[in-house]
Amino acid sequence: MSVLSAQNLKKSFGANEVLKDISFEINEGEVLSIIGPSGSGKSTLLRCVTLLERVDSGRIAYGDLLMADTPAGQARAVYSEAAVLQQIRRRFGLVFQNFNLFPHFTVMRNLTEAPVRVGKKDRRTAEEEARALLQKVGLAERADAYPCELSGGQQQRVAIARALAMQPDVLFFDEPTSALDPELTGDILKVIRDLAEEHMTMVIVTHEMAFARDVSDRVIFMDGGVIVEQGEPAQVIGNPRSERTRAFLSRFHQN
Repeated sequence: MSVLSAQNLKKSFGANEVLKDISFEINEGEVLSIIGPSGSGKSTLLRCVTLLERVDSGRIAYGDLLMADTPAGQARAVYSEAAVLQQIRRRFGLVFQNFNLFPHFTVMRNLTEAPVRVGKKDRRTAEEEARALLQKVGLAERADAYPCELSGGQQQRVAIARALAMQPDVLFFDEPTSALDPELTGDILKVIRDLAEEHMTMVIVTHEMAFARDVSDRVIFMDGGVIVEQGEPAQVIGNPRSERTRAFLSRFHQN
């Protein structure tokens, strides 16, 4: 079953057309990695499907909820009413490059704030679930710490747990290891691998080619605002059909 469907998405910033007729979907339990050079439109695509940016035209739907559509004969996308968009926001979680934790909240409060305030969950229940999530990401003992007391890798693991606390249908990662020292990336990638084994639906923008190859069900290669190639990791990363994909991957050492 499709969790997210995006059709014919276009997005420009002034004269710069960043997304050019992008279409893709993500199915329940699937891991989709999006790779490509800087400036290819990967992060803009993620921002558009998570309501951080608005597309100029196209259609986006989360299951039975329509985010935006472009009526026949019109050039601009029309977004659904605020109540529907609020429902959609609860269907996805987003893990940023730079953690974005609340610095004045403890780890526990970072995890429980949204479930209690937005999800109207009982605080005790939210805290019990938060402790289970911290256990999952290997930080059970850091519930009372503040973000400034954690390493970058620990902060990113807290950010993943916080995104999971709202029990989203799909989890988006925007270069989750790019702000970390290389020796800290392993813990983050292990957490994501564990989630994949639990069949968590995920969309991952990444420059970690070996990781994308190993963890993904499908890979999309973007360049110049278009999808150049997509398919199974063994094909796109292991045996790409496009010369542009081959040129991009030649810069990476394949393990």
